[in-house]
Parts: sequence; C-alpha cells; structure tokens
Amino acid sequence: MTLRSCLRLFLSIGLVQFIVANNDYSESRIYALDNNVVGTRFYDFFSFEAINDPTHGRVTYVDESTARKKNLTFVHQDTFILRTDFKTVLTPKDPGRNSVRIKSKQAFRTHVAIFDVRHMPEGCGTWPAIWEVYPGWRPTGGEIDIVEGVNNQPVNFATIHSTTGCSMPPSSPPGTVLSNRTQLGTDNQNNCDSFVNNNAGCGVSFPKNGAPSFGPAFNKAGGGWFVFERTPTAMRIWFWSRHDSRVPDEVKFARSPLVDPSRYGFPAAYFPNTQCNFDKYFKENNIIINLTLWTSKLVLGQQRVL
Repeated sequence: MTLRSCLRLFLSIGLVQFIVANNDYSESRIYALDNNVVGTRFYDFFSFEAINDPTHGRVTYVDESTARKKNLTFVHQDTFILRTDFKTVLTPKDPGRNSVRIKSKQAFRTHVAIFDVRHMPEGCGTWPAIWEVYPGWRPTGGEIDIVEGVNNQPVNFATIHSTTGCSMPPSSPPGTVLSNRTQLGTDNQNNCDSFVNNNAGCGVSFPKNGAPSFGPAFNKAGGGWFVFERTPTAMRIWFWSRHDSRVPDEVKFARSPLVDPSRYGFPAAYFPNTQCNFDKYFKENNIIINLTLWTSKLVLGQQRVL
C-alpha cells in the first residue's frame, strides 16, 4: 500500500480558546477569556519549532517560512490546518518527511483551554498530539498530553508525566463510590514518574462506548471539542463529539467572555492532586501542537526517551 493511500496527514483546528482565572484562584472555577485563536491568529499566537523531534518520530520539523512555502500549514476561512508532507518518496536512509510543530508563545498555569478539532491525521504511522509542557522540556516542570494517539486508535489517550513522587489514586466510573476520582475514562496506570514503566505516565483511555474521540470514526463524525482545565488541585479533560446535544454553549459557540467548567459534568480524564503536589511537579507550561510519525513497536506512552 502506498503512503498516499494509507494516510490522511492533516490536522484541522477551527478554534483554540485560552481562558484564565482571576489572580486569586478560587474553587468557583469561573474563568475570563484571555485569547481567542482563530484562523490567521495561529501564526501570531504560536511559534514554529524547526527542531529534531524530541519524541523520535520520523519527521523533520520545519520553520514557518518553509511550512507556508510547502503548503504544510495554511488557513481556510476560520480553520487552521497543519499537515505532513505526503508527496516525497523516501528511502530508509532519508531523514523524516517534513512536518510541523508549533508552540504557544505564552505559558500557563491555572487556565482552561478549548480546542475545536475538526479533523485529525489517520492511518498507519500517524501520531498527532496536543499537549502542554514546561519550556525547559520535561519531565522537569511536567507534561500533560491532552490529545494523543497513533495509527487508527479508536479513542483518545490523556496522560500526565512527572518526575519521581507523583501518582494518581485508582478511579471509578460515575454512580460508584469506589474512590474520590470519578471519571468517564479508564486508568492505564497510575505512577506518573517518567523514569519508571517505560515512561508510560498516568494515562487514561477515553470511553470506548462513547462518541469516537480519535481516529477515522472521529473524523467521520466531524470531530469535536476537547476542553482542558488546570487548577492547583486538579486537572480535567472533557470531550464532546460534533453533534452531541450536550455540548455547553460556551464551548460550542465560543461567544462567552466567561466559562464555568463546574457545569460540564464528569470529565473523561480526571487527575486530582491528592497524591501529587502540582505546584512542585507542574510549572508554567506551553501548548504544543504537532504531527509526527510513529516508528516504535512499543505501546503509546512508552516510546519517549528522556
């Protein structure tokens, strides 16, 4: 099978909103809009990183000028599109094909980030990700994987990575009292230490019986919205499919100057601070959006080398 017929190598994002708390954070969890990133505003809010892929995917990240010239990134109406080169025929000895990695110029602690994702890469070898990381690179300062998956994986994986000493309690589904960590997704493992378990981190698989949160089925459904909330006491990730009637209006229409995640219901992934001092393990993190190509036989979350 040729590469072109095997892969769909583009990521389409309609909107990214960054909503920050007041200077004095309280558990009221009401946030004020800080940035509304749509269309060409992506070029102002993010910088392009022409670096060797730290996750060891088989790509060559290019600068903004090259990405635009080669049409690896462009804007169509209100949609920002990133993609990987799909025309070049490579030999095993060639460097990886050209791709894009962008990093927010601003770093965040307490905040909400809303991602309107309309299409993800799909097919063998694809590995898109939306994540947050400390500017000095992880694990110092932490890493939070909001959207991540490989190949035609059917559900999203959300994971947090730290240095030694951070872990998560076992979770339980809604309607049970097995723990104080209630979420819709399923734990993969609960030691967040990047130096153990092949750097799997504290991972959560999104529900398999819910709306498709990754892969071809996600694209067929028209994508959806991922919302990430980070506070001093917890991190939460929600997902709604494009046609879900339960999508909060402030997420779906992006018109409200304020958002209140306390009204969103149970998250797909929930990471409390009960066994992890977030102030110690997670610093100001930048948003990363990148497209790389998977080259490992290991399970997702186990491939990265510190």
